Formats: sequence, structure tokens, C-alpha cells
Amino acid sequence: MSHTPFPAWPDVAEQLIATATGKTPADTVIKGGKWVNVHTREILDDHDIAVVAGRIACVVPDAGYCTGPETEVIDAQGRYMIPGLCDGHMHIESGMLTPAEFARAVIPHGTTSMFTDPHEIANVLGLEGVRMMHDEALMQPVNIFTQMPSCAPSAPGMETTGYEITPEDVALAMFWPGIIGLGEMMNFPGVSNADPKMLAEIAATQRANKTVGGHYASPDLGPAFAGYVAGGPADDHEGTCEADAVARMRQGMRSMIRLGSAWYDVESQITAITEKGLDPRNMILCTDDCHSGTLVNDGHMNRVVRHAIDCGCDPLVALQMATINTATHFGLEREIGSLTPGRRADVILTSDLKTLPVELVMARGQIVARDGTCLADCPHYDWPDTARRTVRMGKELGPDDFAVKAPAGANAVTANVIGVVENQAPTRALKFELPVTEGRVQATGEVCQIALVERHRATGQVTNAFVSGFGYEGPMAMASTVAHDSHHMIVVGTDAAHMAMAANRLGEVGGGIVIFKDGEERALVELPVAGLMSDSPASEVAAKTDRMMQAMRDCGCTLNNAYMQHSLLALVVIPELRISDLGLVDVRTFEFIPVLEPVS
Repeated sequence: MSHTPFPAWPDVAEQLIATATGKTPADTVIKGGKWVNVHTREILDDHDIAVVAGRIACVVPDAGYCTGPETEVIDAQGRYMIPGLCDGHMHIESGMLTPAEFARAVIPHGTTSMFTDPHEIANVLGLEGVRMMHDEALMQPVNIFTQMPSCAPSAPGMETTGYEITPEDVALAMFWPGIIGLGEMMNFPGVSNADPKMLAEIAATQRANKTVGGHYASPDLGPAFAGYVAGGPADDHEGTCEADAVARMRQGMRSMIRLGSAWYDVESQITAITEKGLDPRNMILCTDDCHSGTLVNDGHMNRVVRHAIDCGCDPLVALQMATINTATHFGLEREIGSLTPGRRADVILTSDLKTLPVELVMARGQIVARDGTCLADCPHYDWPDTARRTVRMGKELGPDDFAVKAPAGANAVTANVIGVVENQAPTRALKFELPVTEGRVQATGEVCQIALVERHRATGQVTNAFVSGFGYEGPMAMASTVAHDSHHMIVVGTDAAHMAMAANRLGEVGGGIVIFKDGEERALVELPVAGLMSDSPASEVAAKTDRMMQAMRDCGCTLNNAYMQHSLLALVVIPELRISDLGLVDVRTFEFIPVLEPVS
């Protein structure tokens, strides 16, 4: 890994003092802007920011006294100067991009700090995969902090992953330079029940004085929630209503509210601030999951801040939730999150605080984007073959592998069916009566087949079930090696032959997303790195993603960002029903249930 650490504050304190006192000139001065101060929640007109050694030396009404002949002067022209935006919880892999290309995509949107949990690659490649993500993250011109994944598998005994993360792995990673804490603790029943492995991971993080990420995906705010909070997770992003946000903040957690490609959980929770009047210091904005199409076409954290403002939040409060609140939570208030002396010079110039056009972005004192164009170099890690050859199916699949056999003599059966909920991570547990033809249960109407194809150990195993809510019509299938969190291959379709074609195609290309309709391939997004990411430019991946989403619509799907729903159908820690390589999981009870109800 080639990486020169960003100089620590003590290493450049003498330079900062010399510039702030006018003894030596600044490297850069941003002149004549409106200083948005997130510490005091006020706007101060006609201020200058002086930068030296990549950090802010001073913010003053007139920095002429520390401006020399070699100082680069940027005329803010009366625009607002706001801190670079921070994403408090996200997964780079969800962008279908490697860290370098993800950074290149979000820098023009003003994101200069990211708190990333690479638990997707951890499930495929283990600790070595996390190290690769960590190393490429440190090579970037913006701040990408890595949270060590906590749960691979996310629910032990409920799924089989390519690798497992152990407490020993967590303890080791806490000494890596880019590790900021522990990734979301998804095994919330494990914490509530004092599982020794989960508590050992939390303890290793706390002993390193780092932050423990939370993930409490349950509406139960009783003793189980109390036990979870007592176990140590410091934040949570799985809330979906005001009561969830209130409960977390009252118990000393940070409530992280998310707007991703498919998660619209800001509007329902920000009322805790805008209507209930609670202290906003303990609320943080994040994205969680954004695919490349959203990043290229709609934005990143700037999109989330705009949305929070549209939901009635004061623009300065919304900015606090995407800057200083996040920095403080991770113990980085003296490094990032505000435009004040000593902090990294991560600055956005914008002409309007409500619509938030991102007109210039500075990171660590360097201009990295202007008017939507990334100007920075985002170096790539040299991903080895072991990271590029991860789809191991064991055999070519055929229609018989996707058959759900009915009990002998049955003309119809009652099936337990996963019900997709638009714009939300939870699913519903549904029951449908399905017809039987020649001994096989048939997908019909609003019910499709779903299968999980094992792809880590070449077992050739296929687990079949049913799903509703996509609205697919005619012979079709969609397959993806992005299948949170175990990342086997999810195949959803109306026809077993098409499901086999889609699965085999992903085996050929080494992972990604593919759609077949009427016997033809209609869209393909290649994701060669771990079957999760592409190291191609975001614009290219986004264009393929747009074609993929159009193909989903051509197959009859009208759900908003249905791809994200598809990718989460194997996430066995979010209620109600999910599929794993071991069977159909009722996440309300963490028990396996039969796909077909027994015939009485």
C-alpha cells in the first residue's frame, strides 16, 4: 500500500500558529464568504478562511494580514462557506464501486468524510477483504474512515458466509490506522442475550476507545432494546418512525436517520426535532446504501441534507446533522465537521443553503471539485485475482434446480411468501395459495419464485422460496451476487428456465446483476471485485445500472429502486421473512419456517 498519512495537528501546530498570527503566509485563503458556524449555529457575513498544511489556520473578517504573494486566493463572492459533508453510516460496496471510484463519484457532491462499514466484502473475503478496502480508502484525497465489520455472518446459525469475522479479527483491526470503530452490530438478539462473541467484539472496540456502531432492527422497545443499549452500541440507523428516534436519543444513543437509494426514513423521524423539539445534537444524517445511479444522477449527502430541509428542518440544523454531530460522535470533533482552526480544510462553497448547489469543494486544503466535476486523483488499489474470482457455483444450473416440489397429490398449496415493502428494509410475512402443475408449485400473479444460489464453496446448492411485490410479468428472471449480507446469489423470477439462464450468466462473468426476459439478456452490470463492486468509473456503472432498472420496469416492476429491495432479501437480521442458503427465516423469532405449509 502506498499511503502518506495526513499530518496530525501537533505536527503542524507551529505552522498553524505562524499563519494565524500573520508571521507566515497561508497556502490558500478563501475570501469574502458567509461563514456557516455549526458550533454556534449562526451565519457570519464577510469572513475569510486561511489554510496552511491542509488545515484551517484561522477564520477571520479579513485574512489580508496572512496573505502573501504565493498565497492562492479563492474569491467566495459572498457565497456560503460550509464544512465538507460527513456520511455517518454507509457501505461503499452498495455503490457497486470500489472506494476509489466511490470517492470520485461523491466528491463533487461535497462529501469529504465517510464512515464506512465494509461488511459486504467481509462476508466474501473475510479480514483480508476488509484490509483491501481499508487500504484503498486511505489512498483517497478525502477522509474515508473504516469501521471493522462486526457480524459475518450477520446471524450465526441462520446463514453460511464465505468467511467469518471473529473477536480476534476485531481486536487486531483496532490497531489499523484507518479503523474508527466497530461496524453495525446487526446481531441484536446476540447482544440482548449477552452472546460472548458479540460482547468480546464490543469490548475490544471499547478498550481501544473507539465507537461501537448499532443496528437494532426491531420495533420492540422493551427489555430487548434496553439490553441492546446496555451492551454498548452507540448509534442506530434502523429506526423507521418518530418513536424509534426518540427512544434511541433518550437512551444516550445517536439516532442516525437515512436517505439512501431505497430507504426513506428521514421524513418519519426528523419530526422528533422539527415538531417534538428535542435537542438535535444526537441526530445524524446518513445514506446507508446508495447505488451508483443515485450517486451520479441525484447526489449523496447533499441530497440527504436537502431532503431534511424539505421535511421542515432548519438548514443550519440539517447541516449540523451532516457535519459536527457526526464528527463528535466518532471522536473527531477536533479533526473534521466544522470550519474552525486546526480542523482539516474540508470546505464547500454554495450559493444557497436550502437547495445546496455544490459549487466548489476543498478537501484537506486542496480543491477537489468544481461545478460538479471531480478534479482530484483517486488512486486505485491493485485488486488481486483472489478478489476477482469469487463466484463458485460448482455446476451449471438447470430449470430443475429451481423447482419447488408439491406434496404428492396436491392441486394447490399454501406458501409462506416474503412480502416486499416499497422504500423500506423490512418485509412482511405473507401467505398465498399457489397452484400445482405436474407436481411443481407455480409462481402466479403477484407471486414470483426466489432462490439463493450458494456461490462461495461451489456446492451447487439452490434454496427455493417465494416472494411478492415486484409485479413481474411474463417469462423473466433477475440474478445478483449482491445479496446482503452473505452475498450468495439471489435469483428472482417467474420462470425456472430463465432463473437458470440468469444464474449461469453471472457465473460466467464473475458476478454482478443480470436480467433475462423472453429468453434474452436485457441488462448486465458486471461487478468483478468480490462479485460486489466494479473498478470502472461511476458514470459507466451508473449507465449500466440505469439500463438494469429500466429492464426491471420492462418486466413489470414499478417499485421505487426495486434493485435495493432485491439485494436485501437475504438479510436475515431485518424482519419479517428472509431467505438464506439454509432456508426460509422468520426474523421475528429467528427460526426457520417451511416454504409450504403442512397439509392438514
